[in-house]
Amino acid sequence: MNYTTDKIKVRYYETDQMGIVHHSNYLKFFEFARIEWLEKLKMPYQEIERNKIILPVVNCELKFLKPLVFGDSFTVEVHCSKKPTSSIEFSYEIFNSRGEKTTEGRTLLAFLNSDTMKPVRCPKIISDLF
Repeated sequence: MNYTTDKIKVRYYETDQMGIVHHSNYLKFFEFARIEWLEKLKMPYQEIERNKIILPVVNCELKFLKPLVFGDSFTVEVHCSKKPTSSIEFSYEIFNSRGEKTTEGRTLLAFLNSDTMKPVRCPKIISDLF
């Protein structure tokens, strides 16, 4: 299952002293794309939380291929290839406006009960999407 965001523009405050996007912002780009994708699937994150489920990131990986700088436009592609169990894994690719891949990444999120903070199975309403 795949999703691509609309174009996003790098804002000045997302860059560091070297003039490139600070590495911490890539996780924000990934989260933006992931939440937007869930909304497109008619499964907004707020609805998941109303059902006492939270999805903390428990592992993340980033691989930088080319820098993004202030003013660059880019898209984020989100991929989810495995049916979720008690966790869900997303992979990401960021492409600049010239179509060049700039970044690869992966996040692993765990399904937890928000009251007990214990792992739970993926809700059927989500697993049925895969």
